[in-house]
Amino acid sequence: MTRPLENSLHLPSTTRQRSRRLPLSCILLAILIGQTTQATSVGADEADRPNLIYIMVDDLGYGDLGCFGQQTIKTPNIDRLAAEGMKLTSHYSGNTVCRPSRLSLWTGMHAGHTAIDSNAPYVLKESDVTVAELLQQAGYTTGGIGKWALGNTENSGHPNRQGFDFWMGYLDQGEAHNYYPAKLWRNDQKVPLPGNVISDAPLARGRVSSQRTTYSHDVMTEEMLDFVRGQGDKPFLMHIHWTIPHANNEGGRVNKDGMEVPDYGIYADRDWPNPEKGFAAMITRMDGDVGRLMALLKEKQIDDNTLVVFTSDNGPHSEGNHKHETFDSNGPLRGYKRDLYEGGIRMPTIARWPGKIAAGSTSDQMLAHYDWLPTACELAGIDPPAGVDGISFAATLLGQSQRPHEYLFWSYGDKKAARIGNWKAVIPGKNKPLELYDLANDIGETKNIADQHPDVVEKMKQAIAEALE
Repeated sequence: MTRPLENSLHLPSTTRQRSRRLPLSCILLAILIGQTTQATSVGADEADRPNLIYIMVDDLGYGDLGCFGQQTIKTPNIDRLAAEGMKLTSHYSGNTVCRPSRLSLWTGMHAGHTAIDSNAPYVLKESDVTVAELLQQAGYTTGGIGKWALGNTENSGHPNRQGFDFWMGYLDQGEAHNYYPAKLWRNDQKVPLPGNVISDAPLARGRVSSQRTTYSHDVMTEEMLDFVRGQGDKPFLMHIHWTIPHANNEGGRVNKDGMEVPDYGIYADRDWPNPEKGFAAMITRMDGDVGRLMALLKEKQIDDNTLVVFTSDNGPHSEGNHKHETFDSNGPLRGYKRDLYEGGIRMPTIARWPGKIAAGSTSDQMLAHYDWLPTACELAGIDPPAGVDGISFAATLLGQSQRPHEYLFWSYGDKKAARIGNWKAVIPGKNKPLELYDLANDIGETKNIADQHPDVVEKMKQAIAEALE
């Protein structure tokens, strides 16, 4: 059982750690906005509260889906999501690597207010408040599968202690590199995966298997489908955190191929290096499982009352002997995983909700992963905690006027970035000058125009400084 929220004014620990003093006028405005949101919430009616399915895959680039311009890798089921829903073309990750991006998603905070802004270890504390916990308290049944990375059975960070009634997958981020691990976790119980034997090679670091029989992605997917299949009339939240197409980094060093997949499928006969066949096959395999999920929603006749969001945790990788350039994984964007240029943080994001989201629609609204928590809260008919950085984008989904972000912010160690409207600022490293780009005319961030707009540069510096307060 997870612990109850302390009270309705409970603030996430990250907010308390970086206490921000607001003037009284701002506080009163926030109260008025909160009252308005509660009164007009699209999910306020108990009977209308939708099921919420959030799919976050791992290291999928902006250009890796057919509906976002991919020409080679086949993703027909995800493309259908876009055709039947909305493409969010300016939707960003919380960070450019895994753990801080997930922390941002769970807590609704940008990287200036999360406890970490890199892949440094972090265990969610009892005082942290997650979107799963909030919806659980609102009466949702909560489930998740895939990569967790923010705690284990021995501490407060375990998913069952952070709002999840059910969790199946990896707890340890490093073990999640291996698609053929010896075990997964179902809640607090080890689930052995038959036939998988861990290699004792020094470079394997316990994350490469010498014998491969049971594919973790398939096991987690079946458990996810069983969870959805078993739900009744009560609304549910399902978080799907597939590890595809992340590389087994250690497998790349040991076997010269970290793109682990049972077979190459439709790409078996392509004249490509095996890691590239594996990369493409992983994505198409995952796409097929999206199709299975959507078919199940229709079979259960809950399709029209289920919002499905699809996104990625950060930009594409060049790891495991795969190169992101092979399939133009970042599309028109500059940079990839570990960059704060667009390729590292702008995600291929789709939302589908029949009858609510207009089919075939597109929104260029400036959004980020940390907007999910307040969005889920609004749809569930509850208020988010005070102090979160996210803004509900339910209005965008419903084709209504959306309250915009003043700015978006990212921090990855010494790298910083912010976006205000179409202006994008990047500080690419320690003691590096701020670069400025006009995304409306230069989505590829090819022309640094900082020297032409000193007033905008100053405004961006102020936003970055404020975000770090």
